[in-house]
Amino acid sequence: MTDPGPVPGSGPVRRGFEFDSDRLDAYLRRQLPGYSGPLEVAQFEGGQSNPTYLLSTPARRYVLRRKPPGRLLPSAHAVDREYRVISALGTTDVPVPRALLLCEEDDIVGTAFYLMEWVSGRIIRDPGFPAVAPADRPAHSEAIVDALARLHLVDVHEVGLEDFGRAGGYVARQFARWSKQYLEDDAAGRVDAMDRLVEWLPTRMPEADETCVVHGDYRCDNLVFHPTEPRVLAILDWELATLGDPLADFAYYLMVYRMPEAGVPGLAGRDLRALNLPGEEACVEAYRGRAARDQGQGASRNGRRGAGAPVCGEGRAAGRTGLGAGRAGHARLSVRPLPAAGVRSPSRGCPRRSARCRPAGARSAARREPARRRRS
Repeated sequence: MTDPGPVPGSGPVRRGFEFDSDRLDAYLRRQLPGYSGPLEVAQFEGGQSNPTYLLSTPARRYVLRRKPPGRLLPSAHAVDREYRVISALGTTDVPVPRALLLCEEDDIVGTAFYLMEWVSGRIIRDPGFPAVAPADRPAHSEAIVDALARLHLVDVHEVGLEDFGRAGGYVARQFARWSKQYLEDDAAGRVDAMDRLVEWLPTRMPEADETCVVHGDYRCDNLVFHPTEPRVLAILDWELATLGDPLADFAYYLMVYRMPEAGVPGLAGRDLRALNLPGEEACVEAYRGRAARDQGQGASRNGRRGAGAPVCGEGRAAGRTGLGAGRAGHARLSVRPLPAAGVRSPSRGCPRRSARCRPAGARSAARREPARRRRS
């Protein structure tokens, strides 16, 4: 039976995001094994990029993520990529919701969507963990790092994600894209410190980077914790996932230590000792241990590499620098000028750079193929 309690963060479907729930109910009766209605629909707060809904039936709950309504860029809001990555990771020890069904038809809810299981637990939006007992806060912080390390250790070949993005050059591509947008946005104005950073970063690009699945938006409020235990049950919001550098993904999470408490809550300026939270260096040390980043540990989880870049698990033998290679908790990386990596500095101009409806059980043969237009 469905848990009768309310689901925090869900409420009535917002204006402009409605769809015909009767049509969806009829579709799920045909396509989803074990499904039975009637169906009630609510919408989760947030999720403006890919609207997210709670589907409730007398027997169980589901979560639906769809492309937003309206005119969209061809490559934007790729819910099929989200579905693919959580389907693949569902065969590993990475905590993800179970993927159930992908529908690329527009005539069911108005846009393409996928369905996954609803994971009951806590979404903690403040990394200071105010609702968690102080004695339990370090374990919650460690659970966050542990889940990310598990993701970065996945063998992309074993789960069929070796073509989920480009291998190698991730940091240089990210810099080129975002600095180009900054430099070309005259209406937004310029910041002297940012201009200096744009000039300095090309001289500090990593000499080589690893390739693994990266989340792209890993932070505390994109996780579902166990209702009572310091354990991550599911990583959510995979819209930005791709193949990239694990250190860049981890560094994005570490921004929580540099962000202020206002807006998207961070830990900058807060008394971590009083909160009984580990500091940034302790967090780095925890990741280094869990992600097997000690020098001298050369275990390889992936046997191939692309474009000269090691895939996660390779290149960790003695001599490969990584987290903890310098001062405790700090990374020491070999660097080279950005032009040497085949990317021009933005100051000199940056380069530009399936099945229609199927249940999760039908994904294995299709996930390595380009999506084809096919009706169920």
